[in-house]
Amino acid sequence: MANENDPNAALFGGDEQEQTEEEAHIQQLFGKNPNRTSAIFDLFSVEMMQSIDEDKELPEEAKRQLIFKMTANSVLDIVMECLAPDTAEEVAACLDGYIGMSLTNKKHQVDMMGELRKAIMSVKQNEGEGDEDFERRLSDLEDAWWDIPQPLLNGRTPNDAIREEMRRYGLDE
Repeated sequence: MANENDPNAALFGGDEQEQTEEEAHIQQLFGKNPNRTSAIFDLFSVEMMQSIDEDKELPEEAKRQLIFKMTANSVLDIVMECLAPDTAEEVAACLDGYIGMSLTNKKHQVDMMGELRKAIMSVKQNEGEGDEDFERRLSDLEDAWWDIPQPLLNGRTPNDAIREEMRRYGLDE
């Protein structure tokens, strides 16, 4: 049986299919996540479980929450530590905004990116309008959309709703 971590395993099987640049990019970012998950489990799980099991008075629900929070914190630490300081700061800000948007989506049971796509897709190119002008108009709409009150957010703007969720968790600073 071939070892799934054996870098030479493909040498003895069929030819590997060529990947497009986009497929290779997706594979690098997301395709390895099951392997990364296994490695992170091996890295943290034993010590983490031991430290939690030592506290006999901690309720089971609190233990489950603590395990999740410790794991997520460890992964975030790894991500931030492997980046250059200026890049890490930018990634942290983007992550905070994405978390804020996801919390807003969950709270209001919406998909803001989907709603933005719908708004953009509803815009038609005017007769005689050049492609460049049309693209600029779409880009302007995309930028402005985040500050337009949305019915699905109870009349709040997406930016305000996101900032409110970020503020709840101290991510707005």
